Amino acid sequence: MDIVFIKQLQVDTVIGVYDWEKTIKQRLLLDITLAADQRAAANSDDIRLTLDYAVIAEKVTALITAQPIELIETVAERVAQLLLQEFATSRVDITVSKPGAVAQAQTVRCR
Repeated sequence: MDIVFIKQLQVDTVIGVYDWEKTIKQRLLLDITLAADQRAAANSDDIRLTLDYAVIAEKVTALITAQPIELIETVAERVAQLLLQEFATSRVDITVSKPGAVAQAQTVRCR
């Protein structure tokens, strides 16, 4: 099994539980890890046989920005479901960070 990483995918979206958060866009950073057999793609050098990072990033961004979401936990769950349903991956690991969510902390994260 091969591991594919997308690190720090930046998505600006409406996210949060407070009224003021529902009126602005905030940045989320996603670390995405996917497990998949990439031997056929590696042997043929054919992008159609691999996990296309650009397509994954595009679909994840579209999902997160389609409608306001309150919780980063919801973001993580929805992204995991999307990746497992639409891509040839047997396992995903998603970490969602929301920088500045707590004034005294650099970021908050959900995994």
